[in-house]
Amino acid sequence: MAPNKRKKNKNKKGRYGVAEIKTLGNDLLSSASNINNLPLLLNFVNPSSPPHHLLESLLSLHSFFLPLLPTLPSSSSRAADAKGFEHQSHFIYNAWLRSKFDELVKSFLEVLVSPRQQQEEQEAVKEVVLDTLMEFVKVANGGRFHSAIYHRFLHSIVHSESSVEFLVDLLTAKYFKYIDVCYFTLISLKKLATTLEGKDQSEDKSENADVADASQLSSSTERVIHNIYYTISRVPPFENSDNTSDLEMWSRSENEHKQPCGDVNADDKQVKPGKHDNSVLSAAKIAKKMKLKFTQAWLSFLRLPLPLDVYKEVLVNLHQVVIPHLSNPVMLCDFLTRSYDIGGVVSVMALSSLFILMTQYGLEYPNFYEKLYVLLVPSIFMAKHRARFFQVKLS
Repeated sequence: MAPNKRKKNKNKKGRYGVAEIKTLGNDLLSSASNINNLPLLLNFVNPSSPPHHLLESLLSLHSFFLPLLPTLPSSSSRAADAKGFEHQSHFIYNAWLRSKFDELVKSFLEVLVSPRQQQEEQEAVKEVVLDTLMEFVKVANGGRFHSAIYHRFLHSIVHSESSVEFLVDLLTAKYFKYIDVCYFTLISLKKLATTLEGKDQSEDKSENADVADASQLSSSTERVIHNIYYTISRVPPFENSDNTSDLEMWSRSENEHKQPCGDVNADDKQVKPGKHDNSVLSAAKIAKKMKLKFTQAWLSFLRLPLPLDVYKEVLVNLHQVVIPHLSNPVMLCDFLTRSYDIGGVVSVMALSSLFILMTQYGLEYPNFYEKLYVLLVPSIFMAKHRARFFQVKLS
């Protein structure tokens, strides 16, 4: 039955050209009596659709859903919550619309992480799909950042089986300049890393194994870790500002224009904005929140069994791109001391960050110099990072 159904849908889609799809969209937007056009248009939003068909359908679906999103019930709402037959009928209709919107978001995610074939054409499609998805993130929660949709997007990136470099680079270039996008990116990456860590430990991996051999990691786990690292390493640290008006926000309702991040008491829940000006977050409080999320995301990531190539790259850059922006850099001491205890070139690569923690943040590590001199073997003079070793030795 399933193959026949797919074949039937394919035959139906084959009857439509760009002009016919445009007509379906125009009819849907002009009258509610043409609501049956909605499932037809959704059929064209998938990785196998011709780009022009997909984009034409996307334009109509974007125009259709955008004004409706603030009024649609959540996916978990029940018809029993609506009182009266008329209210229940209205609820059932809106719940159906909500299910179709969820279907659209799912299709968007499939398109975004699908393997690229005709590269330039596919990249153009993905950019339009990403922009539309981010528009939904912006307005679908009553003008506040829709963290659930955005988390699904990042989950798709992290678990993608194809390359996500183009997509993450696009996200970085267009949206990581917005503080709320960075904020919820860090929250989601922390959740994804924590979930992966729990799965890894349930499979009897060593809790203290920061670095893993290729034989210890499944290819899917290694790919997920690479994708998390590629994403988290591109989230810019928060730059302190004395004025909240300097902060760019992607999602900001008219009632919240003075409250850049919202008041977040839980990782995935936003508290309703306060009614008085004393609820407005100062730049100092925003900086504190951002540093906390930055710290939590990186610590969660560093608890994963990193592949050797990721492990080395992290150690090379940690002292410059991570440590200065943590809320409490000393929290890295366990990771760095274990790295240093591994020996060889890994110890050399951990030296700078460990030395910074000792000299600038008061970390006590009594065996540091003893272990430093143990590294004085002929091979260390050939190591790529020997300059860092001698810089620490002569300090």
